[in-house]
Amino acid sequence: MANLSFSEKKRLETFLDMGGGYVLNFSNNTLQRFVHDAIGIDIYNAKYDNGGTTSKANRIRGVWDKETDYQVGLLIEAFTKYWCEFIGGSQISNEQYDLLKNCEALAHKLKSESLGAQIQVIQATSDDINFHKLAKQVREAIEKNEPETALDRLHTYTVKFVRELCDKHGIAYDKDKPLHSFFGEYVKHLSKSGLIKSVMTERILKTAISNLEAFNDVRNNQSFAHDNSILNYHESLLIFRSISSIVEFINSIEEPADKAAKSAQTKPSEDDLPF
Repeated sequence: MANLSFSEKKRLETFLDMGGGYVLNFSNNTLQRFVHDAIGIDIYNAKYDNGGTTSKANRIRGVWDKETDYQVGLLIEAFTKYWCEFIGGSQISNEQYDLLKNCEALAHKLKSESLGAQIQVIQATSDDINFHKLAKQVREAIEKNEPETALDRLHTYTVKFVRELCDKHGIAYDKDKPLHSFFGEYVKHLSKSGLIKSVMTERILKTAISNLEAFNDVRNNQSFAHDNSILNYHESLLIFRSISSIVEFINSIEEPADKAAKSAQTKPSEDDLPF
């Protein structure tokens, strides 16, 4: 259920012109397609029945009641973009403008304060098609608020992510060794390269090595990697947050270095100067 206050719902209903059961200028079919494109659900699924009525407005209310903050935030964001392109036009009143900005801010709040804010961290870092598919599977499970079903895919994603880091920096590793072993080699590289600046950061990353060792056991014995009883929701969520924070931090180190290297490669040499 999305975390929407009574006043926030009222503003949304006014913005979407939901009086009389309508939603903006959508028909049943166009609303169904629009919502599916925005968040991948069928708004006419019985799940979104709201008080037994079938109006478009009640279907949207059903989404608010059944989906996560992140999903509802994405949908509100899609509605604001649609409104700007097809409804508002070039001249809108101050009242309409304020309402639009309120809804845009609400969409941002719902997305940023939810687990979804961490979802976008899980991205492929190469052109490997399988890596892209893998990252997408993890994101989709989290978007559905089912982190426990994503644990085995998250483990595989982390293995590929760390191996690509090692390949990138010429760090030798044995592919038969577990995840935490070659992550440890990468942490040593960060320390020797001076890419981390505090003892505490290094200690946190070394703690992550032991956490990844425990993740191997979770993957083998508490995920869908095998015929297991899977780990409970809240512990799965904690694991996802821990892994995504590691990935996010590593990206914050790697991306500036990548940009600097790319800039150096494209900078013209003295031989290229036109004089």
